[in-house]
Amino acid sequence: MKRDIIDWLKERGILLKQSDLVHQAFMHSSYANEHRRHHDNERLEFLGDAVLQLWSSAHIFPLEPALSEGEMTRLRAQLVCEKALAGYGRKMHLNDFLLLGSGEEKNGGRDKDAIIADMFEAFLGALYLDHGMEAVDPILTEAISPYLTHPEEVAVIRDYKTTFQEYVQTDSRRTVRYELASEKGPSNSPTFVMNVIVDGLIMGTGKGSSKKQAEQNAAKDAFEKMVK
Repeated sequence: MKRDIIDWLKERGILLKQSDLVHQAFMHSSYANEHRRHHDNERLEFLGDAVLQLWSSAHIFPLEPALSEGEMTRLRAQLVCEKALAGYGRKMHLNDFLLLGSGEEKNGGRDKDAIIADMFEAFLGALYLDHGMEAVDPILTEAISPYLTHPEEVAVIRDYKTTFQEYVQTDSRRTVRYELASEKGPSNSPTFVMNVIVDGLIMGTGKGSSKKQAEQNAAKDAFEKMVK
């Protein structure tokens, strides 16, 4: 019999009040559309992002020696960026439980950074709704705590959005925003193009399989242009 996410949680001593939300956290939109389900994992992802930001901030703040606000921001950005979240999901084999439409499955969706990262955040959101931080804490402790004690190991995950923001805002009067330029391709494998705009001027453009990834690539493009 195939192992279920509920079994995975029981192995870690986490017993849920209800299982429906957790199963929903692994339901990609392609699966929901194909099986005419009313709910995918996108709303849970929204909540899970906030839970992740709070947990990581609370665990970064007491680190010794104390980090400056900028250092804390950079470390948090590296710990919770799409590439990092996808890495946690793969290491914990959570992508094994993904529910994907047949087309997305054939297109390698089970190993796409964007899909795994979104699933990871949705999973946190579901756990929080069911059991609060009591259920979230052991998952994030397993996933992230090793990098809190050895932050140099996560430094390879470059967060260009934060780097570019800090570079631009050495002049605090300048504003940075991201704007969707286009979205192409089928719903199960879209390509997003994002522009990064500084004071009304397009400074960089990036593509990606998610808006987050496209924003990172746009920031990378702009940063590399500006530091030449």
